[in-house]
Parts: sequence; C-alpha cells; structure tokens
Amino acid sequence: MQRDTSKRDDGAAHRRAGGVTPLESDAPRPVMRTERLVLRPFELRDARDVQRLAGAYEVADTTLTIPHPYPDGAAEQWIATHQPSWDARTLATFAIVDRRAEALLGAVGLMLAMPHLRAEIGYWVGVPFWNQGYCTEAVREVLAFGFNGLGLHRIEARHLTRNPPSGRVMQKVGMSFEGVQRGAFLKGDAFEDVATYAILDDEWRTGSPPVRPAS
Repeated sequence: MQRDTSKRDDGAAHRRAGGVTPLESDAPRPVMRTERLVLRPFELRDARDVQRLAGAYEVADTTLTIPHPYPDGAAEQWIATHQPSWDARTLATFAIVDRRAEALLGAVGLMLAMPHLRAEIGYWVGVPFWNQGYCTEAVREVLAFGFNGLGLHRIEARHLTRNPPSGRVMQKVGMSFEGVQRGAFLKGDAFEDVATYAILDDEWRTGSPPVRPAS
C-alpha cells in the first residue's frame, strides 16, 4: 500500500526557520510539533530532568552510551555540545516534550554524515513514559526532518538485541532489518550483539519496502 506523501512534502516548509533551510550555516535547529509532542532543542533548564530520566537503570541498561549512575553535571555538559554539533552539521538533537504538560519525556537525534547524506537515529524515553507510543511518534517526525529538511538518502538505527522494544519502534516507522553485528560493542564487562535497521529516502516517501534478491 502506498502512503499519502502530501503531508510529507508540505512539512518541509514548516522546517524552514526565518527563510533559511536547515543546511545553511546560520540556520537554527527547528522546533517540530506532532499530535502530542514538541521536539525542540534542549535547554540548560532540562538538565535536572535529563539526569533523572536518562539516569534510570532501565534506560542506561538498554542504551550504549548513557552512564549509570548518571554523574552530576554530565547533563549540562551534554546539552552544551548540541549547538556546536549542529553548527558543524554532525548532530541534530531534540528534546521530546509533552505538548500539554510541557514535561520532558526523552530525547531523539540524528548523528549526521552529510558527505554521504546518511544519518543514524538514536532515542530514549524515560521509564514513566514507556509503552505509550511517544518514541514512535518522535522518530517518525525526525525521519521527516531528515529526509525533507536535510535531504538525506539513508537513515539507519541500531538496538541491542536484548532490547526488542526498540526494534519494534524501527519496524513501526518503516525501517527494514539489515542484520546483526555479533559482539559489536563492549558495554560494561559484556559484549553486546546489535541489530541494524535502515530506510532510504524513496522507501520512506512511497512506503515501499526494499526489494530483496531471490535466495
């Protein structure tokens, strides 16, 4: 079934701030809105909530880079890297915020490789907000930003194989499973297997899965 792409094409317009596109050097990080969420740049006032939510054992245990326990001051340092990374077009990081309650729910971002028009998407949501569809909603919007706003060709994502709910988010947004890297990352004292998913621009726009060669 082909998806209705009209809203996708129109969506590129609201991702242009002040007449500049996200690729221009002086373009600000956009603010995006979905039915329930606002995706906006992090602010230093978010640091306490970042430490509380990301520092939960359940979140740190299922991600590759979040420390546990979460050190004091680490959230402020992390947030301070976002603007320089955006200026260099190496990273686009957004706070996931509840539109009504204006409460921080988590984070979603694109690790950019612009010379190859490729990015890796990563995300986390605080434990109190699991199983409510927030992650899927945020990832869908960031995919739209990546393809419409940044002109990317490929967006990929990875998850620890022992964390299948993260993989289900990737499946729900139309990404295709590409394989497992065995023992690819050392987390603590254990090597982790990591599953990779990806979606290309034309697949995202048409809703068509990739054509697999006959075995």
